[in-house]
Amino acid sequence: MSTPLNGKVAFINGGSRGIGAATARRLAREGATVAIGYFASATAAQALAEEIQATVGKAIAIKADAADAKALTQAIDSVAERFGRLDILVNSAGVLIVGALEDYSLENFDHTLAVNVRSVFVASQAAARHMKEGGRIINIGSTNGQRMPFAGGATYAMSKSALIGLVKGMARDLGPRGITVNNVAPGPVDTDMNPEHSDFGAGLHDLMAIRRHAKADEIAAMVAYLAGPEASFVTGGDLLIDGGFAA
Repeated sequence: MSTPLNGKVAFINGGSRGIGAATARRLAREGATVAIGYFASATAAQALAEEIQATVGKAIAIKADAADAKALTQAIDSVAERFGRLDILVNSAGVLIVGALEDYSLENFDHTLAVNVRSVFVASQAAARHMKEGGRIINIGSTNGQRMPFAGGATYAMSKSALIGLVKGMARDLGPRGITVNNVAPGPVDTDMNPEHSDFGAGLHDLMAIRRHAKADEIAAMVAYLAGPEASFVTGGDLLIDGGFAA
């Protein structure tokens, strides 16, 4: 594999599992030094960093609570200081709390917004202070920001649709500095959050043109494209990779 990201430093907010972990491996294979942000999954994050170090590249694990603005900012600042630069931010931390509107607690509502929206703003603000021309901010959104075909997902859908507006605005703010900002918007992906082999997971296939879940590596491939030099003219996008879920 070529190494178009050689010399780049990437911070992955929520990088210990699922799409975040697949992205860490992919960016490392393409030459980036990867900082894997985690909160509750210290063992998984450290194991992933050691795996990457032993096989394809450079990585560290760093604790960063996505819901804690101060801790997240400090983690990003420390990575930039340690490596002397920060080129790529991937906002992969996310929560999915499904429930009926009548019973949905404000605690769950606030937590969803804190992780899925507020942390993206906080991390992007912190990272942008360190980025130079060629910087990349990439969020893991969701096709549910455009289509929510089942009950109970209103708050999650709102949180992901909010990223569309945030990205468009940040693209305008940072474009003059040569920094691009985009969402990658997956459909169902076979991860711990939404396993393919479950009653709920299988039921989603009837809504899709390609009747299967994505693999996390497929999402990571799109992230890697946006992180690389060939995507220098792509910004402000909400790029679907959803097997036709929203078609």
